[in-house]
Order: sequence, then structure tokens, then C-alpha cells
Amino acid sequence: MGVVTRIQEFVREVYLEFRRVVWPSRDELINSTAVVVVVTGVLALFLSGVDVALARVVERILR
Repeated sequence: MGVVTRIQEFVREVYLEFRRVVWPSRDELINSTAVVVVVTGVLALFLSGVDVALARVVERILR
């Protein structure tokens, strides 16, 4: 099987798989995006707090 034939078959299979995908509705997409943004923000705040706390602990140890 030639390279061009294999590429054509791959593209055809990808196209068929995309047709089977159940895409989310606009509302589902907006809700999922909001959840991701909120969780990312909360996690960033938590990790920032841990970073500051550990930096202070290390600073006191090194004194």
C-alpha cells in the first residue's frame, strides 16, 4: 500500500469518526468552560498560598 493511499485512508477514517462524535451544545460548552475557569482559578489561589507558606518556612529555616 502506497503512502498516498494510506494518507487518503487515514483522512477518510478521521472524517468518518468526526461524523460519529456527539458535539456538545452551546450551553453545555459554556457551562464546561465556566467550570474549568473557576477550578483553574481556585487551584491557582491554593497553589499560590502553598508557595508563599513554604517560602516562609524555608526562609525561617535558613535564618
